[in-house]
Amino acid sequence: MTTTIGITGGIGSGKSVVSKLLEINGIPVYDSDREAKRLTATSPAIRQKLTERFGADLYAGGNLDKTRLAALIFNDADNLAYANSVIHPEVRRDFLNWKAGKDCPVALESAILFESGFAQLADVTVTVEAPLQTKIARVVQRDRLSEQAVMERINNQTSDEERRRRADYVVVNDGQQALLPQVEEVMKVFYTIKL
Repeated sequence: MTTTIGITGGIGSGKSVVSKLLEINGIPVYDSDREAKRLTATSPAIRQKLTERFGADLYAGGNLDKTRLAALIFNDADNLAYANSVIHPEVRRDFLNWKAGKDCPVALESAILFESGFAQLADVTVTVEAPLQTKIARVVQRDRLSEQAVMERINNQTSDEERRRRADYVVVNDGQQALLPQVEEVMKVFYTIKL
């Protein structure tokens, strides 16, 4: 059975950097956020259920109107819960199919690892953390957003404290502490579980 490590962290924490280090060390990473976007755009099952609720024009011209979907779910908890109830099971299925083709440890990266229930697919969970100002600076530079827009996103996410409480391990990506030794410690645990 293939061992799975779940990787999470808030926006700007650097979870993708940790994932990249795992990949460099031969551990394939399934990026659930990226794959959820792909599946939402291409899965007939997701398309059918979303258009039943939000109308056929959500896929006007055959393509997902991402801006419209974001507007529908951003400030509406019921719409968000519905979209998640449609998308998450498809992502879960896709991940399990992807993982079935691997005979080595794998990683599952998800910003909402715990909230989505994806943590149940992992043998070990890791949260990546960074100081607030570091996260803000990274996202402002990467996404060209205002500090206020970044803070709104941070405030809409699970807190670092809650992720830390639920995770098995914490990796600090503050630009001060060396990241590779922390990732190597996680990998040691990873291979211990596999054996």
